[in-house]
Amino acid sequence: MGCNGCNTNNNTDRPVMLGTYDWLSDLPDTAYESNIVEIRFKGTRKEFFKNESGIHLMRDELVVVASNPGHDIGAVSLTGRLAELQFKRKVKKPDKYEWNRIYRKASPADVIKWEEAKSREKKVMIRARQLAAQLQLNMKIGDVEFRGDNAKAIFYYIADGRVDFRELIKLYSREFCVKIEMMQIGVRQEAGRIGGIGSCGRSLCCSTWRTDFSSITSDAAIKQGLSPNAEKMTGRCGKLKCCLTYELDQYLEALEDFPNELLTIETDKGIARHLKTDILQKKILYKYEQNAGQIFELHLADVITFLNMNKRGQKPSIDGFTEKEPVKKNIMNVGNLDQKFFTKPVIVKKHSFRNERLQEKRSLKIQQTKE
Repeated sequence: MGCNGCNTNNNTDRPVMLGTYDWLSDLPDTAYESNIVEIRFKGTRKEFFKNESGIHLMRDELVVVASNPGHDIGAVSLTGRLAELQFKRKVKKPDKYEWNRIYRKASPADVIKWEEAKSREKKVMIRARQLAAQLQLNMKIGDVEFRGDNAKAIFYYIADGRVDFRELIKLYSREFCVKIEMMQIGVRQEAGRIGGIGSCGRSLCCSTWRTDFSSITSDAAIKQGLSPNAEKMTGRCGKLKCCLTYELDQYLEALEDFPNELLTIETDKGIARHLKTDILQKKILYKYEQNAGQIFELHLADVITFLNMNKRGQKPSIDGFTEKEPVKKNIMNVGNLDQKFFTKPVIVKKHSFRNERLQEKRSLKIQQTKE
């Protein structure tokens, strides 16, 4: 990483932010309950293996696992009961899952060969993009991942439709002398593999903990009353942010109390148009149609009462129901402290004492001259 606030763990191939808490560090070892182990590879790729040999494994420990063909090297992310629960959550058809086994812990020779394979990835990716451009294929090579034995490479590509890359695979095999595997991914998965920092100042959710990339529509932002600004709503991948769905259920539950009809109110002072809605606090901001500068706030219960009065042909007076907007002050939020602590202190000017002393001296001199 390019900043001093984080460092990179070579074993896990992931940035480790300083000041973060590892919630799995103090959990008991449950490896004896299940032989399922979750292994993390480059980026967000994780697979499940069986520890049939009963090797004692710790988190972030490099191991050599079986792959098709050859072998691969990855870091242990979960073991025991947690790995079994994660397997049930991620794998939809556990009966058809192809299990591979763990060979051994990675030796220094295995790590050296693995590092040599990883050092080829950037050069191979640049050359792979050039070959794809020569064939004029409508695709983008997003990333390249070499296996630990340096005998197979996975080319992750992005494409809008189906791509005939049979000729491309022949060029790759001839150019790089490895077994080629093409895997299509989306823009969200590409952002997860590359990683980065979001607008919240934290690492991207897709590169840290998210595993499912469900489609997110603009309706999620509209129902939460968010600004339809495209720049603020889109993430690093160019799609709508995944965090738009984190609080959507709470907003949908709160919206059930709001009426379906228009929130326009006919009052004794004129027609009040709906301006803005605070869904969670259940408050609605209004402005008069004739006087747009006069803005007031009503609670949802009062709005429903006024709408029912309008249905009966009545025009209510809202003078006793309006709430004044709070005055914004540049003070810290320190809880329910007394307002007297924030009053402006009285500053006594020093020159006032000097003036009094000068007047006393002058009066003494005048008296002495008279005597």
